[in-house]
Amino acid sequence: MANIKSAEKRNRQRSKRRLRNRDAAGRMRTAVKRAQRAIRERSEQAPELVRAAERDVHRAVTKGAIHRNKGSRLISRLSRRAAA
Repeated sequence: MANIKSAEKRNRQRSKRRLRNRDAAGRMRTAVKRAQRAIRERSEQAPELVRAAERDVHRAVTKGAIHRNKGSRLISRLSRRAAA
């Protein structure tokens, strides 16, 4: 447990950021999984779900929840699968 005021504040900030990042990353992971499933099953909704996943990945990158190279990699793999 922190004894110094600034360390206590950093802990509060850290936990808030962690929750925010987990929310953004979780939402992104769910969208990517839905898109992958739709692509695998050759669903008619696949293009919409791929666009939604790309949007969520970009949002997670913008918020700093994931690294931008990881975001690019996810989008690249997803669009390659969708095009195949």
